[in-house]
Order: sequence, then structure tokens, then C-alpha cells
Amino acid sequence: MFKHEKQLLKEVRVDGPNLNYANMMQEQFGGPQGELKAALQYISQSFRIKDPAIKDLFFDIGSEELGHMEMVGTLVNLLNGHNLDAQNTTVGSVEASTMSGLTPMLTNASGYPFNAAWINETGDLAADILSDIASEQRAKVVYEYLYRQITDTGVREAIDFLLNREEAHNTLFREAFNKLEETGSLADWGVTSDSKKYFDLSTPGKYFDTNNLQNPKPPKFNIPNQTNQQGQGMVH
Repeated sequence: MFKHEKQLLKEVRVDGPNLNYANMMQEQFGGPQGELKAALQYISQSFRIKDPAIKDLFFDIGSEELGHMEMVGTLVNLLNGHNLDAQNTTVGSVEASTMSGLTPMLTNASGYPFNAAWINETGDLAADILSDIASEQRAKVVYEYLYRQITDTGVREAIDFLLNREEAHNTLFREAFNKLEETGSLADWGVTSDSKKYFDLSTPGKYFDTNNLQNPKPPKFNIPNQTNQQGQGMVH
């Protein structure tokens, strides 16, 4: 069950309307690295998760992503202002001024409709978490690109908050990944001769060889800001 609370996760404001930048912000509303995609991916993945702590984490982050989508949608709405102006909208899509009456649409910055094919689900927790880590990293990169192209102080405040939340989610997913140990697709890692070979197909080789694969182990992450002291967790 979901419950909507009227206050935003973080209140947003803009210095003034900017239809072109509103189109650019659509990328994080309905694009392949955007907030709706992240929310649907994590919530959809969660249904097969048996570990109660990791399942709870997926629902928490997925629910927060819906809150992020609400923030981005509010930003797009504020940036669209109140005047239809397709003739002077030169970036991305003109659909807000020709079709939706300035309402944020489930499209990316070029007007391409949201596509559920962007959502990754495998049923294997290791594979899904690795996909989620990459998703958070890509979302942060998009926010960084958007941040560099606007001077509006309100928009910048919102983007700074959102990209830092992507970092927090990335860190949490990495911590969850480390709890999997040798389960699912991480089981029986590196036990055959084929898993210990390196094919040097870019000769002459220089950087990697079979010696890099002599003792292969499932991947682990070093978690930023995590203390090694017993009994303590994340340092904020």
C-alpha cells in the first residue's frame, strides 16, 4: 500500500520559467535513467526477494524514487510557467506547448515516451543489485550534466540534493551486495579452468594476463564512509 503525503521530500523552487530547460529536466522524469524507471525497477525486483532486510531496502529506495519523481515533475511544471510557447522552444520536445498544456509528460528530453523495457529484472539478487548500482551511477551522471547547464539557483539546489541521494542509494546497494556472499549467481565462482583464462586478443598484451585470474572470487565493494570498528555502521 502506498500513501501520498502532500509535502515534497524536499521543497523545490525556480528563479523563473525556462521552457527549454524544462524539456531537459524531462530526462529525469520519464527517461531511461530517470526517477520513474528507478522506482519501478526496485519495487518490481523486490517481490522475489526473500531476505527481509534487503527486501525492505528495495521498497524504501523505490518509494523514495517516487518522491524524487514528484520533485522533478514539480520542477518541470514550475519551469514550464504558464505561457504556451512552442515556437520559441528550441531544445528537445515541444509537446508540453502543443499537447499536454505544460503538464509534465512521461517522456525523456526528446519527447520519447517512457518504456518499460528499460526496467531490469532477473530474479537473481546479485545481478539485480549490480544493475541497480549502475542505475544510480548513471542517474548521478545525468544530474551532473544537467547541473552544469543551468544557473537557476533553485534548480541547482534541487539537483544537488537529488544527485547526492543517488550516491546514498549507490552506497546502500553496495552494502547489500556484500551481504550476498556466495549465493545465487555468485555461487561456485571461479571453480573451472575456463574461469581462470585470459584471452589476449589485443596483442601485444600489456596490462592483463592469466595471472590476474589465478584465484578468482565473487566481487565485493569497499563501502565509502564505512568504519571498520565493531558495532558501528555507516558514518554520516
